[in-house]
Amino acid sequence: MKETKKLEFKSDITNTFLKTVSAFANYEGGQIRFGVADNGEVIGLKDPVQSCLDIENKINDTIRPQPQYELVVQESDKTVILTVEAGRNKPYTYKSKAYRRNDTATIEVDELELTRLILQGKNINYEELPADNQELSFKILEKRAKQEIGIKSLNKDVLKTLNLYSDSDGYKQAAALLADENEFPGIDIARFGESISIILKRVTFEHESVLEELEKAVRIYRDYYQYEEIQGIERKKVEKIPEEAFRETIANALIHRTWDVNAQIRVMMFDDRIEISSPGGLPTGISEEEYLKGNVSILRNPILGNVFYRLHIVEILGTGIVRIQEAYKYSDKKPVFEIFDNSIKVILPVIGNADLTEDEKVVYEVLSKTMPKSISEITDMTPFGKSKVTTLLKNLIRKNYVSVTGNGRGTKYKL
Repeated sequence: MKETKKLEFKSDITNTFLKTVSAFANYEGGQIRFGVADNGEVIGLKDPVQSCLDIENKINDTIRPQPQYELVVQESDKTVILTVEAGRNKPYTYKSKAYRRNDTATIEVDELELTRLILQGKNINYEELPADNQELSFKILEKRAKQEIGIKSLNKDVLKTLNLYSDSDGYKQAAALLADENEFPGIDIARFGESISIILKRVTFEHESVLEELEKAVRIYRDYYQYEEIQGIERKKVEKIPEEAFRETIANALIHRTWDVNAQIRVMMFDDRIEISSPGGLPTGISEEEYLKGNVSILRNPILGNVFYRLHIVEILGTGIVRIQEAYKYSDKKPVFEIFDNSIKVILPVIGNADLTEDEKVVYEVLSKTMPKSISEITDMTPFGKSKVTTLLKNLIRKNYVSVTGNGRGTKYKL
């Protein structure tokens, strides 16, 4: 056995375990096993029943408020297992200090994190707090709302409906994020040359509406990752990186980032990829697997997310990752999601088949790398006739997307 972020070993009972109880109750819960050495070796306790009572008394006497926990005595190896549940009445403190887990260590939270715990305990998000500046204008939001929602004007009643304003507190922080001018950090974009030491372009959008920052970032993207290709008398737009994926990634970063830290959303553009890093790890209560599969939607900024949804910037809340992945449906290169404690990075590669026609993509989609298919099998899986499938396969072979195995009636095709 090894210690983890949610599992700690204690060879005996000292007050140090109480810091970990605070950490588990403040965040995702966890387990402490008493009678186990740091290296995972089971050494047992002299009197596990008495030890169980001592643990209970120490928690009840020192942790405020009272956390939810369970104690189990393991008679077989004379150990005690303490399971602490994640609590709702945060912060849970030991000697008036709150703690958190940092990998396998337990450390005191800083002032910013303590404020977040207090807000969570009151079931309040940062974006719901009153805005520092109550003199706000919303020309950009009003223009977009008229186009997408059909309102005549962005009055106080509409702002209340969007949960951006209340009679008791005035404008909320979410309103400030959408205001024409604000004091929030924004998006920092850098375009690199042959190496990270060569910066071809650097621009920062900040202190303005997040709606404007999003559109400006998309315009920069278009300069480098879109172009037009002339095919006969027609002009075809080619995307080296899907615009839908880039727009969704930036929108997700704005909706899910932590806004109480003075850090930019960082966009690093390279010839073969774009890397987007946003402040703030996963919200409490969602695992990395759930995040990547889109099974659970926990918004860090639900007010802002709802506005983005109403303005049709995002289609369905909580499906951003799925939509990004869907944009790479026909590409052999896929987006990468890297999850850290205090940030999330999304890497969007240049797609591997940007030069395919829509019909070629249909055939490409039914092919496999490991199971070659005959022309008859491919024809049955597409809406095309055998002659057209044959032509499309020749194009895919010429573009080096498809290879041929066998010959004659045994001819088959694979990616």
